[in-house]
Amino acid sequence: MIKEMTVEELKASVDAGEQPVVIDVREGWELDISSLPFARHIPMGQIIDRLEELDPKIPLIIMCRSGGRSMQVARALESRGFGSVANLTGGILAWGERIDPSLRPY
Repeated sequence: MIKEMTVEELKASVDAGEQPVVIDVREGWELDISSLPFARHIPMGQIIDRLEELDPKIPLIIMCRSGGRSMQVARALESRGFGSVANLTGGILAWGERIDPSLRPY
């Protein structure tokens, strides 16, 4: 079962000085609109081909626009042996609504 992480939990982690590994699976043009500076970009369509870039022992937080694509990616990673994967509930839209209203919704 994939863990769900709220944007408030992620913000608290970042504010506490932790360095969570956040993977943004949106397309490049989406990042041009709104993005988180600490998130690493690997588009959904490339994630399986780029698994060697990720350490299956390190907890990962997967994000997208609203949480649907990231949940698909989280499930795919879990099925490939990634032991600690979380989906960022609500994605960048929730971050913009509840954490940083300066982010442009789309």
